[in-house]
Amino acid sequence: MILHVTKEIQPLQEQLLSHSLYKEIKTPDDLLVFMEYHVYAVWDFMSLLKALQNGLTCTQTPWKPVGSTETRYLINEIVLAEETDINAKGERQSHYEMYIDAMQKAGASTVVIDNLVATDFDVISLNDAIADLPAGVSQFLKFTFDIIDRGKLHEIAAAFTFGRENLIPAMFTAIIGEIEENFPAKDLSDFKYYFDRHIELDEDEHGPMALKMIEHLCGDDNSKWDEVVAVSKEALKVRLNLWDGILSEIKREEVYA
Repeated sequence: MILHVTKEIQPLQEQLLSHSLYKEIKTPDDLLVFMEYHVYAVWDFMSLLKALQNGLTCTQTPWKPVGSTETRYLINEIVLAEETDINAKGERQSHYEMYIDAMQKAGASTVVIDNLVATDFDVISLNDAIADLPAGVSQFLKFTFDIIDRGKLHEIAAAFTFGRENLIPAMFTAIIGEIEENFPAKDLSDFKYYFDRHIELDEDEHGPMALKMIEHLCGDDNSKWDEVVAVSKEALKVRLNLWDGILSEIKREEVYA
């Protein structure tokens, strides 16, 4: 069934991989625009991950065994790396915090995302908090948290597994390398480390683990597999919409430069 899902979402993945955004990121300023949009996808990824951990393991007291030990291991192993990985300095840090540090080192603004993350969501709803963000960003976040709020673990796993790109980080590693070569004064080393680490973990560990998690959650239930396909397609569509928004902003900045 994994092969069936892969075949169904392939056209959208190909659109994503051939998006014209990649060719337009030519300067440090272009990359800063990308960072200031993409950081929201780095942030909400962690909420997908924690929603899976909450549903597939016991995160309450008193503790009790929940689900299969194999699935518990899979999700906890991914959480361990995403939340407390080793950064470029050899220190423990979440991938989100690595990204924020890389942005600041490169000169990108983190004010808006910092304010969002600091929001008291018991007082202000998520939808209100993201209402003034660029449309592509707010729609992307709304999709993620709608999936989480529906509470279907196989749908959350689909957004997590198939809605997050595996090949795109390699493209950005190449783009960053070109920018570093053409603009040596711009320090993008931490940003490049983030993508390199992302590639290493996804290819060797997290990708295969996530596929096993999907298989466990869906089993032989065809209706669940259909929902996995539907959610995966929608996740890729909102990603394409986010990429369109970044591309438009880069072109707008070029006009007013």
